[in-house]
Amino acid sequence: MATFTNQATLSYKGISVSSNVATGELISTLTATKTALTSSYTPGGELVYMVSLVNSGTSDLAALTVTDDLGAYEFGAQTLVPLSYTVGSIKYFVNGILQPDPTVTAAEPLTVSGIEVPAGGTSMLVYAAAVNSFAPPEMGGSITNTVTVSGALTDTVTASETVTAAAESVLDIAKSVSPTTVSENGEVTYTFVITNGGGAEAGAGDNISLSDTFSPILTDIAVSVGGAPMEKNIDYTYDEASGLFVTVPGSITVPAAAFTQDETSGEWSCEPGSVTITVSGIIRAEA
Repeated sequence: MATFTNQATLSYKGISVSSNVATGELISTLTATKTALTSSYTPGGELVYMVSLVNSGTSDLAALTVTDDLGAYEFGAQTLVPLSYTVGSIKYFVNGILQPDPTVTAAEPLTVSGIEVPAGGTSMLVYAAAVNSFAPPEMGGSITNTVTVSGALTDTVTASETVTAAAESVLDIAKSVSPTTVSENGEVTYTFVITNGGGAEAGAGDNISLSDTFSPILTDIAVSVGGAPMEKNIDYTYDEASGLFVTVPGSITVPAAAFTQDETSGEWSCEPGSVTITVSGIIRAEA
């Protein structure tokens, strides 16, 4: 919103008298809103934004420039940008009708030129941005990015949107066997490492369950999680006839990942949380 002031002068008989200062406010006919299609993000993921422009005036607004700072924030003496515009993703609508792709003159900050908003009408920009290594990944982290609309306007128009780091677990699993060469009726150990790259612990409520069908079938198995013994029919079940091994849902917990921001570059790194399950047994000789 822009304000303006005005003062009159009255002259008579060689005398000048000034009026009071009158103050007014010039209201822009353009408003902007910015919306993310999802309220949270994950490292390496993608966010889709919609920027809506509404012209309540009686004249068309043309040759506008829309700039998105892509969440830029200060880090020491440098500016970090946690989002990277997905090249070619932008779509442009006027009164709901798809238009030719607008001109993107810069990607950081994202700068789009030649935008028009008809009198009494709306225009919308839809585009995607990737979450990069400068985005805070830990729980409580957030990205706030702001669009600025400039051009033949009374004042620049801005709109912001904030999304938060997803409070969820992201699990993966790797399996190995030792020894890799074993004699009949020999002992073998299967090792399962479950990792969590997310910012939230995967606990009992997540009902984690590990299953495997051992072939050849194992007998006299011993099972541990994180070095602690697991009990058959309480923590896991095992069918020696089929070789099917299943842990009871909720008996395994995987800690959250630890995130660190480099003091120099500002980039975030992830040390996944992990838990190890081992199953040892004797390979049953085939009849």
